[in-house]
Amino acid sequence: MEKLEEKIAHLIRTVEELSDVVARQDTEIALLTRRVQMLMEREATREQDGSGGIVVGDERPPHY
Repeated sequence: MEKLEEKIAHLIRTVEELSDVVARQDTEIALLTRRVQMLMEREATREQDGSGGIVVGDERPPHY
């Protein structure tokens, strides 16, 4: 009976730890999703404004 109680206690602790990990990952995924959406909106705005940053011909990139 004691072995079963030990196993149950171990499993409960493991489930709680995994639950914490999943909760942190959910928060991080939500944050990353918002950031990607913001970047997509920013890029769409740049494309509409015509400042897509396309290099034409032998034009030097801005980092030179």
